[in-house]
Amino acid sequence: MTFRVDCHVKVLNDRVVERAKRAGLDALVYAPHFTRLPEIRERAAAYSDDELLVVPAREVFTGTWRNRKHILAVGLEDPIPDFIPLETAMAEFERQDAAVLVPHPTFANVSLEQSDLGTYAETIDALEIFNPKHFPVHNRRARNLGEAFSCPPITSSYAHLSRTVGVAHTAFDTPIESEGDLVAALADGVARRVVYENGLNRWATTATELGHLVYENTWKKVDRLFLSGTEPTHPEHIAYDGRFDDVAVY
Repeated sequence: MTFRVDCHVKVLNDRVVERAKRAGLDALVYAPHFTRLPEIRERAAAYSDDELLVVPAREVFTGTWRNRKHILAVGLEDPIPDFIPLETAMAEFERQDAAVLVPHPTFANVSLEQSDLGTYAETIDALEIFNPKHFPVHNRRARNLGEAFSCPPITSSYAHLSRTVGVAHTAFDTPIESEGDLVAALADGVARRVVYENGLNRWATTATELGHLVYENTWKKVDRLFLSGTEPTHPEHIAYDGRFDDVAVY
């Protein structure tokens, strides 16, 4: 049995679910930016049904705005904030037995570098080797890193826009019926294939997602930094009960 998972999406609504089902997906991993884990869990549960499993996850922004490194965790029980050191996030993931995934490795200033992959090779469970937002050179570099560190591959649509869902997925050779099943498949290195479109639709996706990336890193960042107040996932937010105050880097 093949179970088809889009391993990382940022958006979740009726249109996303419709597109996912039309593409033959069995599950989505939902990890929106700057959203606390309880809210992610509630929304994921609301959109899950017998045809499509929506798995809650957190892409944690470690480090500062200028030099941040994103890392994706599936199977968290306790909330983890953004803007903490990478080593703190990794220790928390390990404590909670979460599956640890590397999205868009070595891309821009928002990703794990080769040295990080070496440092945390024992903690990392999978590495994204294809991202439709990237150009071929970025995806080739990711594949080479995965092979160099013997890290099981994944792919995702990395959808920030509804239309992107379905252009890439990871096909696992095992049935996955719950969040726990997916965590186990990732942690155990279950056999899988990466599947993605590479025609005109793929390049249209790249163009629109890159356009959205520009928006996120211009006006939306200004709004987040200066206009919107404290992020819900800031380590000094009241929701974290002071547990991360001493390691906040922003």
